[in-house]
Amino acid sequence: MSKRLLSLSLALPLAALAGTASAKDIQAVASFTVLADIVHQVGGDHVKVTSLVAPNGDPHEFEPSPADAKHLKAADVVFVSGEGLEGWMDRLISASGYKGTPVVVSEGIALHTMQEDGKTVTDPHVWNDPLNVKVWVKNVEAALKAADPEDASAFEANATAYLKKLDALNAFAHEKIDPIPEDRRKVLTSHDAFGYFGAEYKVSFLSPLGVSTETEASAADVAKLIEQIKTEGVKTYFFENSNDPRLVKQIAKATGAKSGGELYVESLSDKNGPTPTYEKMFRYNVEQLSAAMQKNS
Repeated sequence: MSKRLLSLSLALPLAALAGTASAKDIQAVASFTVLADIVHQVGGDHVKVTSLVAPNGDPHEFEPSPADAKHLKAADVVFVSGEGLEGWMDRLISASGYKGTPVVVSEGIALHTMQEDGKTVTDPHVWNDPLNVKVWVKNVEAALKAADPEDASAFEANATAYLKKLDALNAFAHEKIDPIPEDRRKVLTSHDAFGYFGAEYKVSFLSPLGVSTETEASAADVAKLIEQIKTEGVKTYFFENSNDPRLVKQIAKATGAKSGGELYVESLSDKNGPTPTYEKMFRYNVEQLSAAMQKNS
């Protein structure tokens, strides 16, 4: 056999192996679309990500299906935000037979607590501050490196690039919001999902529901909120893509507040919508909110 033919015969198995490695990319499952996008940004071409909650879906009230259990059981690594967001995950793990332990990406974030119906609850909506998502990125990077050490350098490069984008998002939000007088930074939303955003950018969010859309507002609470909105001169309300807008619209009608449109708070849009990625979601929300706050008296 000539040297050239020998080289070709050796090259063919190597090419076949390379194709096999590509076909065995990491199978990752993320609890909801915002987190799934972050896993995709860090994992790149080496990770296939499935989101359990679909675009425009509510992660609080999600009801897993047999297909979700199948995805979970087949996963190499599972990611959750944690801090009470995915109350359904333990049931799904039991039903699926998944033997691993989900990666809690919010671990390491300085969490906010609040009083709700006489109880202290943790606000799980950490991703509405991009500085918190930097912690997500680092936790996702570490988990993917552990699952696929051979592609560690790719995960590291992707994470480093995305961290710069998150810093840019934070700078963008400050640029849009900081010039607005603080007494005008007030917005009515469907539920209390902007606590971390409000803390970073000094915005007051008023809402009839607490940190979960599963809670219910009493008539007394609604009446108190209506009076507060009138007193503080809040001119704009928003509804959310992933939950029922009827209550916030009812309150807006009683106060005279006008609709500022839809915010994407806990879920990305589908690929044809305005917010198919976290980066687009955050920029979109900042633009909507800053425009609304400019209208406040």
